[in-house]
Amino acid sequence: MGWTSSEHMTDTVKIISPIDGSVYAERPVTTAVEIEASVIRAKAARHAWHDTTIAERQKILTHFVDALLLMNDDIVPELAWQMGRPVRFGGEKRGVEERARYMIELAAEALAPSIKPEKDGFTRYITREALGTVMVIAPWNYPFLTAVNSIVPGLMAGNAIILKHASQTLLAGERFGAAAESAGLPVGLFQNLVLGHADTEKLIGSGQIDHINFTGSVEGGRRIEKAAAGTFATLGLELGGKDPAYVRADANLDNAVENLVDGSFFNSGQSCCGVERIYVHESVYGNFVERFIDTARGWTLGNPLDADTIVGPMARGTFADHVRQQTDEAIRGGATRHLNTRHDLDKPGSPYLAPEVLTNVNHQMSVMREESFGPVVGIMKVADDAEAITLMNDSQYGLTASIWTEDLDAAAKLGTQIETGTVFANRCDYLDPALVWTGVKDTGKGGGLSEIGYANLTQPKSYHLKRV
Repeated sequence: MGWTSSEHMTDTVKIISPIDGSVYAERPVTTAVEIEASVIRAKAARHAWHDTTIAERQKILTHFVDALLLMNDDIVPELAWQMGRPVRFGGEKRGVEERARYMIELAAEALAPSIKPEKDGFTRYITREALGTVMVIAPWNYPFLTAVNSIVPGLMAGNAIILKHASQTLLAGERFGAAAESAGLPVGLFQNLVLGHADTEKLIGSGQIDHINFTGSVEGGRRIEKAAAGTFATLGLELGGKDPAYVRADANLDNAVENLVDGSFFNSGQSCCGVERIYVHESVYGNFVERFIDTARGWTLGNPLDADTIVGPMARGTFADHVRQQTDEAIRGGATRHLNTRHDLDKPGSPYLAPEVLTNVNHQMSVMREESFGPVVGIMKVADDAEAITLMNDSQYGLTASIWTEDLDAAAKLGTQIETGTVFANRCDYLDPALVWTGVKDTGKGGGLSEIGYANLTQPKSYHLKRV
C-alpha cells in the first residue's frame, strides 16, 4: 500500500477502566509495515479458503464458536473491567452462540446456487462469491455480539476478515483471534489489528479492502464513507438510534413494564436498540408510569464486579456527562424526574450514572430526539395511534420500534407507517438471527444476519452455459 504510518511504532492504546479509572490493559498500535503484511496474508489465505467446502467451513467455524464460548468465564470479568457490564449477566455468551450457530447452519441454504428454469440448450444459474477481504470495525458496547454478526458469516461466505476493535474493548479482538487459532483457521484468514483512526482510514482507502462493516456513531460512519470513496468497497453501517416504544390502550401492562424497563436500562442504556423514548396511550398512561417507576427503582447502580449490581458504570465519564446534560436540559424545560437516586458514585465526570425516568417531556427536548445512549428514558402521553406514529417518526434515526398491544394485526399495520429497520410487538432490545438487522435514515445502510446478511457479504456471479 506504500503509506507512512501517522502513528509511531511505539504508540500504544490504553484501556481506561470505568470501574476505577485505572489502566486495565495496554497494547501497541499495529505499524504500517504490519498493516501491509496483514492484507497480503489475508489475500493469500482467502484463496486457500476458497477451495474448502461449505461443510468443511461449518465444521471449522463450529470449533471457532466452541473455543470462544469456552473462554466465557474469563471474558465476563474482562467485560466489566473494559466497559462496565455487570458480571451478573454472564457476558454475551448466549447471544453469540445463538447468532453464530444459526448463521453457520444457514450457510448451505443461503449460499446455494440459484438455478434458473430449464431453457432449451442452456444451463443457467447464479452463485454467491466471496467479496474478498472484509474489515469489521466493532464497537465497545456489545463487543462480541456486534462483531460476530459479520465475522462468522463473513468467514462462512469465503471472505478473509480483518477486525479492528474499539480501543475500549481491545481484549475482545484478542479473544476472537485466540478462537481462530484454536479452530485451525488458515493463517491470515482472520486477523485482529490495533489501529488508530488515521491508519484505519488509510487502510480503508487503500483499495485492499472489499467490504467494511462498521458499528458506531453517525460521524464515524461519515468518516468511513469518505475514506472508502473511490475504492468501490461495499459498506454495512449501523450508526445510532433513538428507538421508540408505543404502549397502546390494550397493552398487557405487566409485560410492557417489565420489558421496557429492561430495554431502557440494561447495559446502562448503552444498547444500539435500547428503548430511549416511550409513548403511552392516555387511558393507561398514569397506571403505566406508576408501575414503570416502581420497577425501575430496582435497577440499582454499583460496582460491576459485585454480583448484586444490576447497573454498572457507563464506558466513560464523558458519555455519562452527555446524559446528565440532556437530563438537566429537560428539567429546565419543565420535565419531571422520578428516580433522582442519590448515589455516592454518581457525580459529574464519573462514568457511574443511576437510571432516571422523565415525564412532562416533549420533542423540543434533546432527550426525546437526540441519541442518549445511557440510562435515561422519557415517557410521553399520546391521544391515539396517529399521534404516536408521528412522534415515533420524529427522529433522524430508525433502528427498531416496539408496539405493545394484544392486537398483532394492528401492530403489523402500524408497523408499515413507522420509519424503522425492525418492528417489534410486545418485545424489544433483541436480535433474531433469522431476521435481517438493518436501519433507515441516519441509522445507516446495509444489513446483517439472515440470508440477507449473506447476500451483503457476497457478490453474485452468473453462469450462462450453452450446449453445442
